[in-house]
Amino acid sequence: MKIFDTRSRKKVVLSPVRNHQIRIYLCGPTVYDYGHLGHGRSAIAFDLLRRYLKYRGYEIVFVRNWTDIDDKTIGRAHSEGISVKELTEKFIKIYKEDFEKLNILPPDYDPKPTDHIPEIIDIVKRLFDGGHAYMLDDGVYFDIATFPRYGELSKQRLDELKSGARVSVSGEKRNPGDFVLWKFEKPGDPSWESPWGRGRPGWHIECTAMSIKYLGAEFDIHCGGQDLIFPHHEDEIAQAKSAGYQYARHWMHNGFVNIDNEKMSKSLGNFFTLREVFRTFSPLAVRFFLLSTHYRAPLNFSEDTLRQADATLKHYNDFIMRMTEIAHSTREGKEKSSTVDRIIQRAREGFESGLDDDLNISKSLAALSELMHEINTRVKENDFGQEDAQKVLAFFKSVDTVLGVFSFEKEMLAEDIETLINARDAARENRDYQKADRIRNKLLELGIALEDTKEGTRWKKV
Repeated sequence: MKIFDTRSRKKVVLSPVRNHQIRIYLCGPTVYDYGHLGHGRSAIAFDLLRRYLKYRGYEIVFVRNWTDIDDKTIGRAHSEGISVKELTEKFIKIYKEDFEKLNILPPDYDPKPTDHIPEIIDIVKRLFDGGHAYMLDDGVYFDIATFPRYGELSKQRLDELKSGARVSVSGEKRNPGDFVLWKFEKPGDPSWESPWGRGRPGWHIECTAMSIKYLGAEFDIHCGGQDLIFPHHEDEIAQAKSAGYQYARHWMHNGFVNIDNEKMSKSLGNFFTLREVFRTFSPLAVRFFLLSTHYRAPLNFSEDTLRQADATLKHYNDFIMRMTEIAHSTREGKEKSSTVDRIIQRAREGFESGLDDDLNISKSLAALSELMHEINTRVKENDFGQEDAQKVLAFFKSVDTVLGVFSFEKEMLAEDIETLINARDAARENRDYQKADRIRNKLLELGIALEDTKEGTRWKKV
């Protein structure tokens, strides 16, 4: 498999540090507000990576953190008159609920900086011992001049760098780009004891300490959104390597979400939370939308683009429902042939070759679409039977361990039931009563009874 490595700016062969095991760290959200589409895209992009590597037979160790101590969490907690812990625990719970709806696999570890203060202090001590850290009135800083390779990830020249985000500018700093490792205590803010005085960690040191603890001194992939390349990931590399760690072998970053072709941001008023989008579209349709564009490309969000993704996903699920019906029937194909096997094998090769090429999802989905076209042609020609349908279903279930978007009998969610009801309503409006009856019977097989009322179609489990 090849991945695009941000540091080298080219596709490279993924070669694990340890045979058959790949260790991944994903920078998670700062938990002071509801998750938005950008958080969803990053989580889904690297959920796809994780799932595919597992599909390929690797053992995966996956870490995604919660940033629970930061200027933003402190500011929001103060404004709401609650503790930082109360605030962050509330939003961690919300994120977990939203990510579960998006069918994102839970990480093997989901650490928080406030639980790893000793590990953070240990790395700062190492940096002091190596001559990379110094102290000012407001905190402890990293001296970027002591790390000559600073800027190799973001491709910025040391003499042109400016102070990074979330770093208060101090005129006493040795270099404008020096970043804080430990912030000294401010009245009313959470703080911990350290060899330099009470305070709290800087943002960058948090991820460095947690990734090393759970993945080791050298691990395979560090990933996150493009906005984290500088200064966050640049600073992580500098402090980790200066402290004596090999750190991440590869760096991967996903593209931004644009709203109607303009970058999503709160200041522009074009900001959508996941929960806002869930009110109109099912979470699995949102997942399909967020993964169906290559992870490094900008993703343009509008109701039209999401509606198109929703329609495409329904097309896949209608096909799966048809395969399920045939698989449960006594229908027989014509003479036994290996044609269906060849169609499936060709689709599998296309699906895998696409994802092997830096998660080229468009090529992978094109392989699935081609399979559906060929199979539908055989169904129309009555050259397709029960055993053929079972093979196709088995294939779709195997690829869905990677995609995590399709609906099968055992995976009917409330959103999927509503989707089928909407499809049935549309079929009735189009006088396609055969399809409408098929959907009703399908739901009944799944233990879902429909009741048509003046207010619309209601459903209940039986």
